[in-house]
Amino acid sequence: MTDPLARHTDYGAESLRESDVADDPIVQFSVWLEDAAARGVYEPNAMVLGTVDADGTPSSRTVLLRAVDADGFVFYTDRLSRKGRALAAHPVATLLFPWYTLHRQVNVTGEVAAVDDAESDAYWASRPHGSRVAGTASAQSQPIGSRAELDARVAEVEAAFPKGREVPRPARWGGYRLRPRRIEFWQGRTSRLHDRLVFTRDESLGDWSVERLQP
Repeated sequence: MTDPLARHTDYGAESLRESDVADDPIVQFSVWLEDAAARGVYEPNAMVLGTVDADGTPSSRTVLLRAVDADGFVFYTDRLSRKGRALAAHPVATLLFPWYTLHRQVNVTGEVAAVDDAESDAYWASRPHGSRVAGTASAQSQPIGSRAELDARVAEVEAAFPKGREVPRPARWGGYRLRPRRIEFWQGRTSRLHDRLVFTRDESLGDWSVERLQP
C-alpha cells in the first residue's frame, strides 16, 4: 500500500514571472480563476475561509466565491453561524484558493464587511428554491438532535413555501465582502523552488506594489 505521507510530486511545468502578471492583482486573479475553470478544476470558485473566533481560536472552512471586483471578494452565509460570529468579533479573514491540479494557489488577506440588504436580496433570489428552503430551515452551526429533526424543519418550510412561491431571505442570512490588502500568487516549481509573487495595497495611495518571496 502506498504511504500517502511519503508521496512526492515534483512541479515545474509552468513559471510565474513578474512580467507575467497584471498590475492589478484583482485582474490577475480573474485571469487565473477563468483559467482554472477552463482547465477543468472542480469548483474553481471554492475557497478556504479562515477566521478568528472571539476567544482567539482560528477556524477554517470551504465556502464559495460568488463575486469579485475592484471592491473585493464576496461570499454568502448565515451571519449567526460560527464564521458569522467570528467575523462580528474580528472582521478580518483570509481566503485560500487551492487549485491543486494546476500547482497553483492564491492567498488573500483583508478586512471584511457585510454587504447591504439589496445585494443580499438579489443573490438570495438567484438561488435555487431548494437552497433557499435549506437556508431558512437550518440555523447553521447550531446543534440539533438528529437528522430527522432537520428533515422535519425542511418539510415545514417546504409546506409554507412550495415551489413557485417566493421564500423570503432570513434576516440572519447575507453576504460579506473581503476588501484585500494582500494577495499572494503561488506557482509550484521544480525541487520546491516555487514562484511566489505578493501584491500589497498602499492604503494611503490605493495603489498596489508587488514583490517576490523566497519559496
